[in-house]
Amino acid sequence: MNSKKSNWLFLTIILVHFAVVAFLLVMGDRIPFGIIANLIVSEGIIIVPALFFLFLSGSRRNEILRFHKIKISSAFMIVLFTFLIMPLVTVLNAISMFFTENAVVAMQEEILSVTFPVMLFMIGIFGPFCEEFVFRGMVYGGYVKSGSRFWAILLSALLFGLMHMNFNQAIYAFVIGLMLSLLMEATGSLWASMLCHMIFNSEQVCLMYLSTKVLGLMSEQELENVQMTQESLIVALSGYLVIAAVTTPIAFCVLVWIAKNEGRAEALKQIWTGRGEKKEYMVTVPLVIAVVLCLAYMSLEFILLR
Repeated sequence: MNSKKSNWLFLTIILVHFAVVAFLLVMGDRIPFGIIANLIVSEGIIIVPALFFLFLSGSRRNEILRFHKIKISSAFMIVLFTFLIMPLVTVLNAISMFFTENAVVAMQEEILSVTFPVMLFMIGIFGPFCEEFVFRGMVYGGYVKSGSRFWAILLSALLFGLMHMNFNQAIYAFVIGLMLSLLMEATGSLWASMLCHMIFNSEQVCLMYLSTKVLGLMSEQELENVQMTQESLIVALSGYLVIAAVTTPIAFCVLVWIAKNEGRAEALKQIWTGRGEKKEYMVTVPLVIAVVLCLAYMSLEFILLR
């Protein structure tokens, strides 16, 4: 696996996505398509092509995916790291909501129509496993073999953001992708990024169901008081900005501790010091085509939903 194959993999994923969307548009209501089927197909679109490319890569599987053991103490610190980066992600999500719809909130009614354990597995476990396998495993693994880790992290995070196919998720998914790649380098293991991603998504699912329960116990007057104006949203965002300004630097300190605990402090340092290292061009024609297709799709969706 190298950067060229990573780029072809991403283009394949995007083309499969378009093919599935076109098929569903043609079939219309003739195929019942609930939220569970939606989630399975969404993850299948990325994991099936990745498995195909992995099978054809000819490389030893663990050389690409890096399913290495991590220390229990590191696992506990990964939990802390995850919660420390959440305020930053919340801020980015809130900022994007000023000009685009929250993609997760738009699906909330469908999500809540399914029992909590099922959605916790689908969104909190199954989704992160597939996405980490593809983007931190296959895509990032291919880029690392072809260029510097610095550019591999940036490029794989960009593709992870674009993969969500909407501007709202793309913005904060890009930052999450950066954090997950750094975490993987700090530990040398794909299990680390999977654990972080699973905790993050599971927390979001829990909050969604919990907030619905709390709102269900409120009176109409109390619900009216909860409704946020744009001014109050800005105030709340300002508060989260302050929190994120404190927790994000601490998160990086935790990341450094994890790297030292796993004996990978030098590997983490090498991300910055080796940013000028060049082996081969990481940006190729298939990647450019895929990025243009993603941006065109996202722009069209943005225009149609306004």
